[in-house]
Amino acid sequence: MALLALSKCYYLGNLDQKVFLNEIKEIIHFHQEHHNLTRLAYQSAWELLIYTLIGEKFYEQVIVIELHFVRETRRELEELSKCVDWKRKKVEREKETKEVIVLMRWLNSLEFFFRFCSFWNEEFVGLFGNVVQLFRASSGNHREIRGECIDFFREAAGNKIMKVEGLLKGGAIDAVLEEISQQSLNEDNKICCFSFFLELSERLQEEKEDEKEEAKRKVFDKMEEEGLDDCIIMFHHFLLEEELPFSYPDENLECYFMPL
Repeated sequence: MALLALSKCYYLGNLDQKVFLNEIKEIIHFHQEHHNLTRLAYQSAWELLIYTLIGEKFYEQVIVIELHFVRETRRELEELSKCVDWKRKKVEREKETKEVIVLMRWLNSLEFFFRFCSFWNEEFVGLFGNVVQLFRASSGNHREIRGECIDFFREAAGNKIMKVEGLLKGGAIDAVLEEISQQSLNEDNKICCFSFFLELSERLQEEKEDEKEEAKRKVFDKMEEEGLDDCIIMFHHFLLEEELPFSYPDENLECYFMPL
């Protein structure tokens, strides 16, 4: 109960991370060794770290590398998924089971984490895959979880640190394509799916520009090695006059969401 209450401390804002970081780290490490916490308590400990420490690379690396965030999250999602009766219809559920509640809390925390995370880790690909599995398992009778999975993919695609190749390998792109092909898709989910692909197109353009800049740098380095200073100056003037091949026609997103 204490961890559940503490997990909402981010509402207070501007907490001193040093006050609780070491203690929460010890709690998480102890649970990883002895499994002494309930699933809700364990998720609450992670939520406290994520909502209060995310956005600072040092603390993010503590979360991901030192505390093994991806490994632990994947394990929790897999175990929780096994405890959910995916075939049980909503009308048959008087209230959600505690496993469903914790799953939703994990997905909300992941959305926040991937919205603000400031570095890429290859382990993220496997985590995308776990969320895709949840997405497909919930397709029949748990539309709320399915919707949260799509929100998670949209947040990840909108983060400039995330790699398009990682989203592709993890199955996120296929999952959103599956969702957008549903005839019963409501307007909010349509907008979420379209937003995902708009963010994806921006990531592709940025990666293309990064590759272009890397190619330019290699040309400059080669010229400098060979002492071709005059060529460097001419090449530099050429690049400054080059027209960019891509531009957005309108920043107003309404033009992208016309009825199909």
